[in-house]
Amino acid sequence: MKKGLVIKSTGSWFTVKTEDGNIINCKIKGKIRTQDIKSTNPVAVGDWVEIEMVDSQTGVIFNIQERKNYLIRKASNLSKQSQVIAANLDRALLVVTLIFPETSLEFIDRFLASAEAYRIPVTIILNKTDLYEDTLPGLISDIHNMYEPIGYPVIETSVPQNKNLDQLKAVLLNKVCVMAGNSGVGKSTLINSIFPGLKLRTGEISDYHMKGKHTTTFAEMVELPEGGYIIDTPGIKGFGMVHMDKKEIYHFFPEIFKYASSCQYYNCLHMEEPRCAVKKAVEDGNIFASRYYSYQSILNDQQTKYRK
Repeated sequence: MKKGLVIKSTGSWFTVKTEDGNIINCKIKGKIRTQDIKSTNPVAVGDWVEIEMVDSQTGVIFNIQERKNYLIRKASNLSKQSQVIAANLDRALLVVTLIFPETSLEFIDRFLASAEAYRIPVTIILNKTDLYEDTLPGLISDIHNMYEPIGYPVIETSVPQNKNLDQLKAVLLNKVCVMAGNSGVGKSTLINSIFPGLKLRTGEISDYHMKGKHTTTFAEMVELPEGGYIIDTPGIKGFGMVHMDKKEIYHFFPEIFKYASSCQYYNCLHMEEPRCAVKKAVEDGNIFASRYYSYQSILNDQQTKYRK
């Protein structure tokens, strides 16, 4: 029996780095596959696992050690319920762009709420600012004003300008971080620029749709030369929420949680209830309207699920 860290997942095969430094290709033992049938991947990159060797190069994963946290979303595979993006994280880096392609505010908010639910700190990386810092300065300012006061640092980055890459590198070092975002926002390009020796695959933006093409096809954990790990993930088109009780969703929006304690009813959902302190805060400009709309969207998703 060996203990190891899952550093790559390709669907049916998992690459495990054992404690003694060996790289073993592994399958999952059948009984593990059925323990969580609501997930497309019972084993995720970042998991610590126990394996039995089949021969000198292959093994079987027979046990997954308890996770300290994980990042999860609704799976695109309709036969399953959820997909674990990565496990045992110190921080998540959400890479967003205002154009080429445009990252929606609702996507950002859904990602943040999911991370908040599992106590994963998030830094927002506002990338490719060289493309729009002169034309969209107000939007850049809005991103800072919207997210930094509620606990999410924002780092503006540009690879051509070498902008704040040292600051981003400092966030990554000696931690286990996942880098996520829509296709085409420049995740792999950022990693390659900070750590040129890693040579991760990168792609171009589709001219027709102005959206990214998938270049990272599987989640993979890369050991950083100066200490730490970064998990590069495939581009995410949407971020559906799972495992959330509709009565608790507001807990995962820090500014909504702050004002909720002043609502008239202790079980207020901050929708149609009278004397709702959250709605008043939105009206007064103390909560950004887009954040409140994202909360409503997630809540409506959950209510629809309960009615089905």
